[in-house]
Amino acid sequence: MAVEYPRFTAAAVQAAPVWMNTAATVAKAVDLIRQAAARGAELVAFPEVYVPAYPYWNWLMTPFEGSRFFRELYQQSILVPGEETQRLCEAARLARCHVVIGVNERSPISMGTIFNTNLVIGSDGQLLGVHRKLVPTFAEKLTWGFGDGSSIRTYQTDVGRIGTLACGENTNTLARYALLAQGEQIHVANYPGFPFTSRYSMTEAIRIRAASHAFEGKVFVIVSSSVVTEGIVEATCATDTQRQQMRERPASISVIYGPDGQPACEPLIDVEGIVYAIIDLEREIELKQFHDIVGHYNRFDVFDLRLNRRQIRPLSSPEDAPFGESLPAESADVVATPAGGQPVN
Repeated sequence: MAVEYPRFTAAAVQAAPVWMNTAATVAKAVDLIRQAAARGAELVAFPEVYVPAYPYWNWLMTPFEGSRFFRELYQQSILVPGEETQRLCEAARLARCHVVIGVNERSPISMGTIFNTNLVIGSDGQLLGVHRKLVPTFAEKLTWGFGDGSSIRTYQTDVGRIGTLACGENTNTLARYALLAQGEQIHVANYPGFPFTSRYSMTEAIRIRAASHAFEGKVFVIVSSSVVTEGIVEATCATDTQRQQMRERPASISVIYGPDGQPACEPLIDVEGIVYAIIDLEREIELKQFHDIVGHYNRFDVFDLRLNRRQIRPLSSPEDAPFGESLPAESADVVATPAGGQPVN
């Protein structure tokens, strides 16, 4: 019997959160899920830490000056699972679409730790996965803790096998390869909307990363970025210099790339909205005939990548297992590319 692959509409949301207001931002996300589903989307991607804010202050002021923002962000961060995740899961179920959304996740143990987390939600409303950003980028280390290898995994869904990384993680070659080696077909890469510095074009950096992963892996890549509004500028900036830095140049881009590394839709730049594209997984077959870097176009006898899936915990016990899994202790170390190149399930 011939193998058939999904063909569906995907959506990338480019929007600002309701600054430091978790309840209102979740309500806005629920409305955006409904909007995208009404246009036929079966997969909806949201920006990095959309709920309820990105810590722009880390780039604008000293750690002491930014401390009050950290306290506020911690208080607005969410527990996973929790009330907010239930609302998002219910929205996905009612819309019958898959959702990947960034949140600030509050540590269930400590009062001083927040994680940069992507939630992967199925169309049945189930929370499929929780990915914590492995390494906060540069100044972000003032806000977020470190994730671990337990969430470097893909999720089999009705629309294909989904993987996700946040912002600068998409520069991490090994992290991207580890997802491809687990059979990733659709990659969600989400970002904030911030220019960082006049010497660095955020939009061009995102284009390069997304096109590179799409072309190298022969996969679809959905890019979703946040937007900096005047309200956010006024809420975070105390000086004209800081305001100028926030308004300096375009920083937001949302776009969907095909497995040939070419855009599958017109990108959205620096304004709120939703972009859509058709994802036809069958397109990946012919392109992988040229370069299947997790199959015939590699040398697993020469290269060996090992993924440590043990969760980092303040207190460990032998029965601990990664999120949503019940793995024996010996399965914590996973070879991402075993002989023959078969994906890790």
